[in-house]
Amino acid sequence: MRRYGGWASREAIEDYSLRYAPVSYRRWSPYAVAVTALGSIAYLADFAIGGSIAVTYGMTNAVAAICAAALVIFLTGIPIAVYSARYAIDMDLLTRGAGFGYLGSTLTSLIYASFTFIFFALEGSIMAQALAAGLGVPLQLGYLVCALVVIPVVVYGMTALSRLQLWTQPVWLALMVIPFVTRPPGEWHGSGGVGGGDGSGDGGGFTLVGFGLGAGVALSLIAQIGEQADYLRFMPERRAGRGRIGWWAAVLAAGPGWVVLGALKQLGGALLAVEIVDRVGPERAVQPMEQYRAGIGVTALAVFFVVLSQIKINVTNAYSGSLSWANFFARTLHRHPGRVVWIFFNVGIALALMELGVFGLLNTVLGFYSNVAIAWIGAVSADLAINKPLGLSPRGVEFKRAYLHTINPVGFGSMVIASAVSLAAYFGAFGELAHAFSPFIALGLAIALAPLLALATRGRYYLARERDLPPGALLTCVVCGQAYERPDVADCPFHHGVICSLCCSLEASCHDLCKTQDAP
Repeated sequence: MRRYGGWASREAIEDYSLRYAPVSYRRWSPYAVAVTALGSIAYLADFAIGGSIAVTYGMTNAVAAICAAALVIFLTGIPIAVYSARYAIDMDLLTRGAGFGYLGSTLTSLIYASFTFIFFALEGSIMAQALAAGLGVPLQLGYLVCALVVIPVVVYGMTALSRLQLWTQPVWLALMVIPFVTRPPGEWHGSGGVGGGDGSGDGGGFTLVGFGLGAGVALSLIAQIGEQADYLRFMPERRAGRGRIGWWAAVLAAGPGWVVLGALKQLGGALLAVEIVDRVGPERAVQPMEQYRAGIGVTALAVFFVVLSQIKINVTNAYSGSLSWANFFARTLHRHPGRVVWIFFNVGIALALMELGVFGLLNTVLGFYSNVAIAWIGAVSADLAINKPLGLSPRGVEFKRAYLHTINPVGFGSMVIASAVSLAAYFGAFGELAHAFSPFIALGLAIALAPLLALATRGRYYLARERDLPPGALLTCVVCGQAYERPDVADCPFHHGVICSLCCSLEASCHDLCKTQDAP
């Protein structure tokens, strides 16, 4: 019996939220997918984050922290981007097969969903600040406008998102660089002589504590690779010949390459913040609207730029959030009303955070969140980059419930242990230096534990049973009666036929039997 509604059966809206993206649907060129994915990093939270790090910990610490965090994010993002594009699956499904198991990845769906609504709230707050400063719109009303304006685009998924990002990208790029190209370098008066008020900086010089705390804030963006993967799954199949170089270039640019522009924006935000901090004060200096109003010099143009930027990113936050919530609730409730329902759910949580003033707690929220996010990304990246090449885990990425154990202790255990230790460090259990470097503790532990646990368990918890699919380019699901490409179906002893990945996830009755039949 089918357990999903009409919306879930309309793939133009559903966008394969719980399944593999078939070859027949991936009609975009590598260039179009890359531009769409990079359009999602138009967010101005980077400017706020860079400004906040510089104002709090000093410009010297800010530059070092931003560059170090960018290097970590780039390296951990490479395997995730490549596997997502190669196997045409999103971050939630990739996590399932990269050492977490079917229900083990449920917790990471919550981590990822929290990333989308936290940053939706931060970006929406920035947009509301622009509407208040430029048009006099009250903040509370601005929050509501910012939350609702993205929904019509997000409903239609990749089809609408690709058009929005392609059309707006040139305008956005031109406006973003105006404050930096219209003023000669000698006219910048900001310095490193800010920060240090909390003892983590010395008013301009480098300190390990200030560097670590600043890097922790910047590393909170590590989960952005999940949003990039949500687009990369629509990358066309890789082909030999001339097109292969273009495919790899698009994957690297749209995947880990986002952080290059992200780091430049953070450095720009740090520079703008220290330039205006003496005139507007530290609280307003970290607001991108204030930074760009001072840099562009025209309030109306600054408002337009901020609004455009926030719409470009929040359509992605809302879209990726709907995918994560769909995965989470399908696994726990075995019902799927459609991705559209979870758009409203995700936006509603973000709106509540905006009303509660999440922007004022920027450093605290992101510093805490980065410990958990980096443990998750570190464990997934280690499984893909270390365990698979060494043969400690299967080379492919299996995401269908019928073939997976409920929990795989390799990835799930690595994440839980690394998160627990790093959070203990974050709350001061191991001293001031460990507190500052808690995200790096999370990363190091997650990467080290993944291969160690794979060795200890001998890879037994990756696959519950072997695959035994009949031949054919398209196979018909015996539950919903629809035809699917082979990577999207599983053989089902309970139903005596093949079953698609969505029905497999929702059919609670057959999973235990499927898992034990013909077990290796």
